[in-house]
Amino acid sequence: HRMNARPSPPATAPEGSAWSWRLGSLAGIPVYVHASFTILLAWVALSHLRRGEGARGMAGGILFTLCLFGCVLLHELGHALMARRFGVQTRDITLLPIGGVARLDAMPERPAHELWVALAGPAVNVVIALVLMGVLAVLHGPLGPEGLQVASGPFLTRLFWVNVGLAAFNLLPAFPMDGGRVLRAALAMRLDRTRATDLAARVGQGMALLFGMLGLAYNPMLVLIAVFVWMGARAEASMVHVKSALHGMQVSQAMITDFRTLSPDEPLAHAVNLTLASFQQDFPVVEAGHAVGVVTHADVLRGLSEGGPATPVAAVMQRDFAVASPNESLDAALARLQASPCRAMLVVRGGALRGMVTPDNVAELLTMARAVESARAAHRA
Repeated sequence: HRMNARPSPPATAPEGSAWSWRLGSLAGIPVYVHASFTILLAWVALSHLRRGEGARGMAGGILFTLCLFGCVLLHELGHALMARRFGVQTRDITLLPIGGVARLDAMPERPAHELWVALAGPAVNVVIALVLMGVLAVLHGPLGPEGLQVASGPFLTRLFWVNVGLAAFNLLPAFPMDGGRVLRAALAMRLDRTRATDLAARVGQGMALLFGMLGLAYNPMLVLIAVFVWMGARAEASMVHVKSALHGMQVSQAMITDFRTLSPDEPLAHAVNLTLASFQQDFPVVEAGHAVGVVTHADVLRGLSEGGPATPVAAVMQRDFAVASPNESLDAALARLQASPCRAMLVVRGGALRGMVTPDNVAELLTMARAVESARAAHRA
């Protein structure tokens, strides 16, 4: 299970969308399953057949796997619905062989809200386990250790222990898993968010090392989990540092003001000439004084490959692009840029194009800001 809280592309284009199939929606949230999920089902079926359990055993194994991932889906829905209570929307939920991903627009800034969102997923598994316990009590079914074998044993008993395991495992303080987010929220109640994230990320990476060592000794799957936890903790800490550095800045401080524009009816050859002359790679497309699109470097290369230098700009330009105003908060604008399918954001004031923001120049701004801060720290020392 993972809970992704980074700004992401629209719900119609989930992570790995080319390899994801839409199952439907729950509470208005699109639900996808990754194509690699079929590999997991094939592996489960083959495992039962190799044990000589026949078609019935194979069908039972697949059914149990589907029920397990139904619980994972409800777990992710718990996060999403709790986040919605605090005004944070979920773009989609995707099921993968290693668990589920609920893509939230962002984690709530208030530590108490983040705490509730993080706890909501494991709480769903606890509720499912309690319901199954009640059903097993009525049916006089076993709740003992025999249910701990996921590949064998009474169906409902195994499902009960799986939900207990999901709740317990996700509450381990391995940031950015649920338990790690609980830890970060608790720390953020006493420390600033950046410091709390750094501490939680270090604990998460320590847990990743532990998972890795246990995986090498007992279960290779733990090695894979260790890699995800390590990379996730590092990425989350980096994202919070970036947001902290951008806090208080306006779009006008990061926007490019020296740029060339294209018109829809110009050939791509003109964009190539401008790129070679100025190293500009992304171009606003302007018609009758109004921005109508953006042509990125990738769009130019695709157009040249498919239609040649005479291809009109209108044929390859992106019409779905983010817009900001110069005095807008930079971190809020950057979140919209990251959520946009287009890598360039146009800055408009009074209907006129004033500038452009791309991830590259934001990264350059951050590099300069860090250099200035380092110089100030050295001077103070």
